[in-house]
Amino acid sequence: QVQLTESGGGLVQPGGSLRLSCAASGSIFSSYTTVWYRRAPGKQRELVASISRGGFTNYADSVKGRFTISRDNAKNTVYLQMNSLKLEDTAVYYCNSVTSSGSLVGIWGQGTQVTVSS
Repeated sequence: QVQLTESGGGLVQPGGSLRLSCAASGSIFSSYTTVWYRRAPGKQRELVASISRGGFTNYADSVKGRFTISRDNAKNTVYLQMNSLKLEDTAVYYCNSVTSSGSLVGIWGQGTQVTVSS
């Protein structure tokens, strides 16, 4: 199956920016909706942003206006541009693709840690 690998996380100050990348081992992003998730310690996994195969995007209310999801099908990569970062954005960020019925398509990567701290 398709392996997903997240990268681009790091330690940033409040108000800073990061660009996360989600690379797939196969060309799946053009066929499915792709989703960025995050999980903070002691909290459930949260859907952050998604992009459909047609390019339609959705965002959690908590990140709308600050985060932008995009895709480069030729590179088998989905991106998450994160601006105006807040302390509450601290989490491990994961990506995956889902079918129309909600089933996960790819193999989970290790995620990438985003830490927002002054």
